[in-house]
Amino acid sequence: MEQSGCFHCGDPCDASTIIFDEKSFCCQGCKTVYEIFSENDLTCYYDLQSNPGTTPKDIQGKYDFLSQQNIIDKLVEFDDGKSQIVTLYIPQIHCSSCIWILENLNKLNTNISSPQVDFGKKTVRLQFNSETYSLKEVVILLSSIGYEPYISLADFSTGKNHVNRSLIYKLGIAGFAFGNVMFLSFPEYFEVNEFWLEQYKPLFRWLMFAFSLPVVFYAASDYFISAYKGLRAKILNIDVPIALGIVVLFLRSTVDIMFDLGSGFFDSLTGLLFFLLLGKFFQQKTYSFLSFERDYKSYFPIAITKILKNGTEQPVQVYDIEKGDRLLIRNEELIPVDGVLIKGKAKIDYSFVSGESEAVRKESGDKLFAGGKQTSGSIEMEALKSVEQSYLTQLWGNDVFNKTKEDDFTTLTNVISKRFTIVVLSIAFVSTTFWLFADSSKALNVFTSVLIIACPCAIALAAPFTLGNMLRIFGKHKFYLKNATVIEQMAAIDTIIFDKTGTITSNKQSTATYEGLSLSPSEEILLKNTLRGSNHPLSRTLYSLLNQNDIITLDQFEEHLGQGIEGVHQQDSIKIGSANFVGKTNEMALLNTSVHISSNNDYKGKYTFYNSYRKGLSQLFNKLKKHYDLAILSGDNEGELENLKKLLPVKTKMLFNQKPEDKLHYIKYHQSEGAKVMMIGDGLNDAGALAQSNVGIALSENVNVFSPACDAILDADKFNNLGNFIKLSKSAIKIVKWSFVLSFMYNVVGVYFAVTGQLAPVIAAILMPLSSISVVVFTTLATNWTSRRLR
Repeated sequence: MEQSGCFHCGDPCDASTIIFDEKSFCCQGCKTVYEIFSENDLTCYYDLQSNPGTTPKDIQGKYDFLSQQNIIDKLVEFDDGKSQIVTLYIPQIHCSSCIWILENLNKLNTNISSPQVDFGKKTVRLQFNSETYSLKEVVILLSSIGYEPYISLADFSTGKNHVNRSLIYKLGIAGFAFGNVMFLSFPEYFEVNEFWLEQYKPLFRWLMFAFSLPVVFYAASDYFISAYKGLRAKILNIDVPIALGIVVLFLRSTVDIMFDLGSGFFDSLTGLLFFLLLGKFFQQKTYSFLSFERDYKSYFPIAITKILKNGTEQPVQVYDIEKGDRLLIRNEELIPVDGVLIKGKAKIDYSFVSGESEAVRKESGDKLFAGGKQTSGSIEMEALKSVEQSYLTQLWGNDVFNKTKEDDFTTLTNVISKRFTIVVLSIAFVSTTFWLFADSSKALNVFTSVLIIACPCAIALAAPFTLGNMLRIFGKHKFYLKNATVIEQMAAIDTIIFDKTGTITSNKQSTATYEGLSLSPSEEILLKNTLRGSNHPLSRTLYSLLNQNDIITLDQFEEHLGQGIEGVHQQDSIKIGSANFVGKTNEMALLNTSVHISSNNDYKGKYTFYNSYRKGLSQLFNKLKKHYDLAILSGDNEGELENLKKLLPVKTKMLFNQKPEDKLHYIKYHQSEGAKVMMIGDGLNDAGALAQSNVGIALSENVNVFSPACDAILDADKFNNLGNFIKLSKSAIKIVKWSFVLSFMYNVVGVYFAVTGQLAPVIAAILMPLSSISVVVFTTLATNWTSRRLR
């Protein structure tokens, strides 16, 4: 590979020093990082960690306060000493180009991982290695590429809305200048031949020039800064053509009045900036009013068990948790709030938050962070604060658990945004060149109008607002999706697989009878407390049916997926599960679901369950069979086969005695044949199948099924609405496609009038934000209309 001069300092690049991987090299002079995309093609990136001296002077020292630990603690959401997670408000986010740049921050610095942009709230949430990188360096990196975060500790602590007052000031100045320039231009418009007007015409023109100065150098500063920082980081964002159009208008107008060639285009220039800023202001107001992302989280249904002062247990919604509440966290349950461990042996898996899979043991009195998952029996903890719904949902949507899922719409938007600016600039230069020869008086207007009218903002808004509103509608009807991508995946499915126990059967209406040797009081207590630590549907059903007993702390608890659970207290042990698991090898196959019990390796007996199927099951399956292949995978025996044949359509596939790995392999096989599979299960035994499926849905009956394996949570009461939810997902994708079509039509028509010289820059500046707002209104009305079928 040829050595190339450093873009930053001019020194030859030393390609012998590899600092990130085999495709990243570092200049020895200034520590600038180069990433190789092809042979002899070096693209410059700034390694702010290796050499802080490369930090632009305008932000050096500005963020020194982010080195103070007490301030860092208030800003970060998670800190385990190795990694930190923070959500930053970025006012500059306004189009799909911004989304692509921010979601690829990990390419600028490998210390950053999993950047996620919330377009509606203008925030970016990211995780970074706190051992080698700091929050201050993260903010400096963002500022260096044109996305300076707005940081206000008061807003972070009180939850106030961020107010961009600088936009209001710039809008006011642009409006004042535009009005005065228009007034001074009236004699030019009407060609008045009054003596004194002719005599003072040069003065009027220079006054217009003076009024344009604060507009260009202050009101338009955001466009110039964003374009400059983007170009410096080798990123071609959409502000580049806008800034170029402003510069061309200003320079051409200045030359006109200097050489007395005319009055210039100061009216168009000031009007252009005024309407651009006015459009941005109204866009922000519109997006704030139609902010669906924060609304649907308030419906989040996750339940947790609260221990009352009298010792009784009561399931409550997580957003009803208050500081000081005592909570029961069962095996495989998620910790919803920061708290202190009170009772039990905690083994916390924080991979949900940080991606680290190694579980951490905690003792009584240790602090527990929200987002950790208990993996060793039940524990009791005291909440230190109330739950933050947005934080829980951000954890659920962590891309760490979604690496294999397709994200075609985001990819489509990104592809468009990366190439859009190049296409716009090409059209602008080609059309301007043509008009320079055909009619040079129109060339400048054509160039500026093309740059302004062809903005991809409407394209960027189509998917977020369509899918965001659909998320809100689904949440309102108790169907909670991990993220908007799940809607697209639902629209593509052709096969639906159901678990049986706890999915098509209702745990609330199930009954059980016991057959076998009587249990001693100590065995009943151990049985009850072992069941207390499990989230399996049969465990929860049996736990609710048994009499109240004393609460004890188990010395050992272990759950074997697809087999059973076992608990140990002092010298006693108990096993609960299948006949083989508890040691009953000669058990005859029965027609009903049974749970067997052994105490100290001595078989005691079994509980036999009598299932009650969910209301509307037959109607739902008959509706779905017209469009989808249906199957039931059950870990139980074939005892319910005849009952299911009476309830379900003839062609429904039914497989019994399926272990968790059998379910996963069944789904994988069908996917290898080209099927798009949706799996509906209980979220625990079905975790592998839920993760393997294209869409995994956990059914909830006031149970904490908050799991990275599932893509959605459906309230059990809305089970018969599943078909309507799938239909709505298909409708949402159609709306997104229609929005893309409308946006492209707008751009084609607008560019046509701009290229042919029939569109003034000021009119283009008015139409640009109107197109974005019209797409938002269309998607909102269309999704609301299509969702009327839900009940």
